[in-house]
Amino acid sequence: MVNGPGEILRASAKRFGDKPALVTAARTLGFAELDVLSDRVAAWLAARGVRPGQTVSLYGQNRWEWVVAYHGALKAGAVVNPVNVMLTLEELAFVLRDCGAAAVFTSAEQATTVVELTKELTELRTVVSFGDADGAVPFAELLSADSPVPQVTVDPDAPCAIGYTSGTTGHPKGAVQSHRAVLLNCALTATMHGRHENDVVVTALPAPHVYGNVVINGTFLAGGTVVLMERFAPGETLRLIAEHRATMFEGVPTMYAMMLADPSLDSADLSSLTRCTVGGQTIPLPTIERWQARSGAPLIELWGMTEISGLGTTHTLHAPLVSGSIGVSLPGVEIRVADLADTARDAPHGEPGELMIRGPIVMLGYHGNPEATAKTIEPDGWLHTGDVATMTDSGHVFIVDRRKDMIITGGYNVYPAEIERVLAAHPAVAMVGAGPVPDPVKGELACAYVVLAPGASVTEEELIAFSTASLAPYKRPRLIRFVDDLPKTSTGKIMRRELIKQVTQ
Repeated sequence: MVNGPGEILRASAKRFGDKPALVTAARTLGFAELDVLSDRVAAWLAARGVRPGQTVSLYGQNRWEWVVAYHGALKAGAVVNPVNVMLTLEELAFVLRDCGAAAVFTSAEQATTVVELTKELTELRTVVSFGDADGAVPFAELLSADSPVPQVTVDPDAPCAIGYTSGTTGHPKGAVQSHRAVLLNCALTATMHGRHENDVVVTALPAPHVYGNVVINGTFLAGGTVVLMERFAPGETLRLIAEHRATMFEGVPTMYAMMLADPSLDSADLSSLTRCTVGGQTIPLPTIERWQARSGAPLIELWGMTEISGLGTTHTLHAPLVSGSIGVSLPGVEIRVADLADTARDAPHGEPGELMIRGPIVMLGYHGNPEATAKTIEPDGWLHTGDVATMTDSGHVFIVDRRKDMIITGGYNVYPAEIERVLAAHPAVAMVGAGPVPDPVKGELACAYVVLAPGASVTEEELIAFSTASLAPYKRPRLIRFVDDLPKTSTGKIMRRELIKQVTQ
């Protein structure tokens, strides 16, 4: 019986032995080898004085060592703290201080910076580098550890991980996730998506992100193989899908948009794909249709957040897909759409409201921040997601947009996702993001930032005119800015608040 994610490798190693579990550019590891290597990391951490309940941070790009360190830390009884590699030095210092990290695993390129932080952070005693770096312990040393593997009893309701939100104001908040929540998310997602031991999953989702974690460990749980890219590159992704005869690709909307615009798409062999998943942000319907037509595989939409350890809704593989919907709730999880003015009341079906969620996947709270916890989780357990959504009679949810991303122009509410969905249908548009720009008369105007498809051309006037058939006058973009790229997070989500900094071409 598996009680937490730290027990996944041991259970899978017994079932699948040397079957390939993880493929990276540097190394391929079977389940048994992953289990042994993570045991050695656990033994070394215990011998070094890391005790159950202490926090171990992981700060680095996707690589096999990161995955081994994650499972080794959990086997030692530590609480893992996966850290976004895009954090600034100041943000990193805050996270390490806030979670009280006793040890940090990081890359050789980042190790010097992290070692410097140990001078300021009294609890941080150990820095392990995935390469050679002054002042840090080389990861290879851990793999030769011969200390006994600690025998840790997992309490499913105890803290397993602290995932920091990518907040746009103030300091990020650490969502404390239980062993039960993380394991259930991996298991329920694997079930909904029909994962099995013959699956080969190609992904570039960052391992520190909850979506990436669910993809990796949900696949391990089912006995499938994960082909993990260090960073996303559209042409390389298409090549890996063909080379490994991948049955699944999992990513965010911009990844699909970039692959559809890549010159190598025409010759790419996608015939092995049986389904793909997309989450992290709303995806325009034209992008879904183009990918499904080209790949021949259904694109399964999903929705999740750090505060619920991963997914909260998705579609089941064999049920009819409802395009544009993020699906239905995971088994054993409750969702509702609350009235925007009074979240104690449900919004009528079809009317926009705030999506709320309750169940065993909801975080225990924000680390050391009871005030923020109380604002986010109601006394009866309902968690505020901050997403505006509608729900059908069948329980299917449609995300309208992030409540905080709303553009208010002349007193009207405009959601950027509506503009993005419409403009993405234009054949000249490869990617689009929408956001507000200040206006002395209307307060804000909607501006669309457009990356053109290779060899395509279109004018600002033509795109605005294109939107008139689908958008009410107050919803139409008033400005179009043509850009080379869009600012994105480490997971590939468009950073709408950074769009205004883009330079008009």
